[in-house]
Amino acid sequence: MTDPFRSTDTFRLAFGQGLADLLARHDGLGVYILVLANAAYEPALWGPLAPALRARHERHAAEITAALRAGRRSAEPEDDLMVFLKLLAMGFDAVRITETRQADPWQVQFNPVRALRPPRASGGRVEGLLRPFDPAGFHFNKPFLAKEVFWQGALAGKPARLLYNKFPFATLHGLLVPQPERGLPQWLTPELHGWAWEATQELAARIPGLGVAYNSFGAQASVNHLHFQTFTGATPVQSPRFVHNGGAEPYPLPCQVAGDAGEAWFLLDALHQRGTPYNLLYSLGRLHILPRAPQGSRADASWGAGMAWSELAGCVTVFSREDFTALTEADVRQALAGLIP
Repeated sequence: MTDPFRSTDTFRLAFGQGLADLLARHDGLGVYILVLANAAYEPALWGPLAPALRARHERHAAEITAALRAGRRSAEPEDDLMVFLKLLAMGFDAVRITETRQADPWQVQFNPVRALRPPRASGGRVEGLLRPFDPAGFHFNKPFLAKEVFWQGALAGKPARLLYNKFPFATLHGLLVPQPERGLPQWLTPELHGWAWEATQELAARIPGLGVAYNSFGAQASVNHLHFQTFTGATPVQSPRFVHNGGAEPYPLPCQVAGDAGEAWFLLDALHQRGTPYNLLYSLGRLHILPRAPQGSRADASWGAGMAWSELAGCVTVFSREDFTALTEADVRQALAGLIP
């Protein structure tokens, strides 16, 4: 593959072409769901991909319905089968492109396809920040995920893979896995934090607005295999209006900002020492650090399904039209304040 990170236009074009190629080359439910969710998030992708997605939906519906009526077990992974059965109940025409609006200063998105996502480890309460990597559990080296790799190669001096996010909630959303074959748990070390810092500087210098996010274990990380999340676009937590960025307005929960990798590690190591979960946003020359209460230790807001890096950065996802319309600035502020550690 030609280097997809040469520019924003190159990245966007390669991202969309990769989805089209996936759909054309692979028949499984997992690929269909991944391409559907990504196309539904990006309006520019929905038009070109919708006809092929509809045809694939109808074929899968006929095959799976026939298998169920005949009492045959599906060869598809159980997670994918359950997601598709929900899609089948909705109907293809009910799939909607993700909508966004401002509840100043927050960004609110209506993303009904993401509501179908299996929770994995992000769905329950966990203790501590470090759990050993489990080769028998879900991880990014599983053979069936190989087709979902958008790019792999050397980045900031280490081998890395960038996979499509199966249920995206950010623009050009990917899963960045450094040294995947090492089987590293979701735990930052000085080496891996330094790599994330350098990788972000390298990518953001060529793709303005690109960021790299991280959920620690206990902060809504859904997979215990070291990974980061790539996205493009500004988030509210990066706004100059807030105190941590030099403005006058306090953020609803503590946010620390570091201007170099060494300073950032000093702050991260302190969180490790205290056992405090955190969410991170790496960007060009900066790291926003958001310490927070452990997942599962506080009640979720009625409109949400967990608070990870995007929510703590001020970009919240809802799954019903009613919540999308009714959610207020105060609702989001209250939910964020409820995670003060």
